[in-house]
Amino acid sequence: MLEEFAEGIWLANGPAVVAAMGFRYPTRMAVIRLPDGGLWIWSPVALDHQLKWKIDNLGPVRFLVAPNHLHHVFLSDWVEAYPEAQVAAAPGLAEKRDDLSVDITLGRTPDPAWADVIQQVRVDGNRITTEVVFFHQPSRTVLVADLLQQLPVGWFRGWRALVARMDGMVGLEPAVPRKFRVAFQDKEAARTAVRRILAWRARAVVVAHGAPVTTDGNALLRRAFAWLDD
Repeated sequence: MLEEFAEGIWLANGPAVVAAMGFRYPTRMAVIRLPDGGLWIWSPVALDHQLKWKIDNLGPVRFLVAPNHLHHVFLSDWVEAYPEAQVAAAPGLAEKRDDLSVDITLGRTPDPAWADVIQQVRVDGNRITTEVVFFHQPSRTVLVADLLQQLPVGWFRGWRALVARMDGMVGLEPAVPRKFRVAFQDKEAARTAVRRILAWRARAVVVAHGAPVTTDGNALLRRAFAWLDD
């Protein structure tokens, strides 16, 4: 169900998706209303009739945003439902999904169409994926797809639960999983990106795989990326 998170931004939870080795991940999307009334949709989840009805009542869909090349599972359905919307994707998705037409490749600076309300930082140098982190300035909310995760305790069972705990996917608050930490080939590039993210002085942090953090977001981000200084 689509619910207002703060003024001008809404969240919706979707069904779990299955990744490598049978690991299931909960999904979450964000919807931001741009100054012209159009909608900017981050990490779209499964589209059903109820969600579409709510989206259509908010405004016209202008942009469908894939923050990394892993968040694409439901994108085709949204493209079909909203053919006039532009697809904005992180580097790597166009090569992975040649059936999709990527209109905007997300870079280090925001597109002029949303720069007045949404800032972005591209986090380079990771072997798993290149992720673009966003900041909704009016609500001071940071959007993170995979670089931060916090799956519920008990979400995994058996050996997957053990792997998830060792990887840091479960815990008291969103954190960078260990597989992403070791995948950074260029830690200086990561530090540069994180410094820009911390400069936003976030109030809230929304992650695709975990519970939203509604206060002291900047402090959470500092704790989550403190390992980069080791």
